[in-house]
Amino acid sequence: MRLLFSLITLLSTLPILAQYTEVINSNRPGVSKSPFSVGTGVLQFEGGFQYRKIDHELRQFEATGFDANLEIRYGLLLEQLELSAEVSYEFSDYLFRASGTELNQSGLKQTLVGAKYLVFDPWKKEQKPNLYSWNANNKFQWRDLLPAVSIFAGANLYTSQDAPFTFPNEFSASPRVMIATQNNFLGRLVLVTNFSYSNIGQDFPEYGYVVTLTHSFNGNWSLYVENQGIKSDNYADVIFRGGLAYLLNRDIQVEATYGGNFKNTPFQVFGNIGISYRIDNHQDKEIKNDDFDKKTNNIDNKKERKRQKAKNSKKKFEDDGGL
Repeated sequence: MRLLFSLITLLSTLPILAQYTEVINSNRPGVSKSPFSVGTGVLQFEGGFQYRKIDHELRQFEATGFDANLEIRYGLLLEQLELSAEVSYEFSDYLFRASGTELNQSGLKQTLVGAKYLVFDPWKKEQKPNLYSWNANNKFQWRDLLPAVSIFAGANLYTSQDAPFTFPNEFSASPRVMIATQNNFLGRLVLVTNFSYSNIGQDFPEYGYVVTLTHSFNGNWSLYVENQGIKSDNYADVIFRGGLAYLLNRDIQVEATYGGNFKNTPFQVFGNIGISYRIDNHQDKEIKNDDFDKKTNNIDNKKERKRQKAKNSKKKFEDDGGL
């Protein structure tokens, strides 16, 4: 608790960046995490169900099953800070072809809690739109190459040493760290990357990356493609995903995904559907005028005084018998 309090105290001394968006900002439908938080006072739920089929040629077994996943995100204290908790539950039916043995398993696959903080946002001072040129507003800008960057620190929690979907000899809790980045290109393309290090201190530490490219067609529809890589001494894989998301309203998003890999140890295909919902209690903080605003206000006041003076002079002229 002392460490958490010290971290929050340190972060509170850094500049405030705008995180809140008028419409829901979900990590779904892919598995990558955006560097941006949901915004203070926003409670967000992101969940889905996945059906998958696995075939392991070397070990001669096949499996089918369902996964249920729920992530809860909350913006606390600072616009850049987000707390999150993620739970995955799995149901699987195995068939071992050599012996004809069947096995049914179910249990928690993952429980992850942590905090994310945005450390750099190249768009914090957003440029004003050009009212006379569509091309000027949508052309490539060099600062598009600078990504927003956040850091995540958390822990994988295990309720039991005998949990069916965890590796042997895993601790009851193990650290996980991640760096998340995001680039916005040409107004409608978003590139998100994650680099993670999980199961730290265990027998099988895991390195991973996720690259997600999203294209928005209009205010409601978006299409995404994603590549995920996993590497550890116990398991390695490269997974591809693609899907669609639809914004029902400013607080609800629904989506569908299909994906798989190209190896046979094991080969897997899957599809999922999901929904994201937020409870928006965000309140904008009053921002004091900067020097530019003060100068603008002074100019406006001078114009107003000049206009009022001219109006009074005209009225006086009319009262004195003018036209």
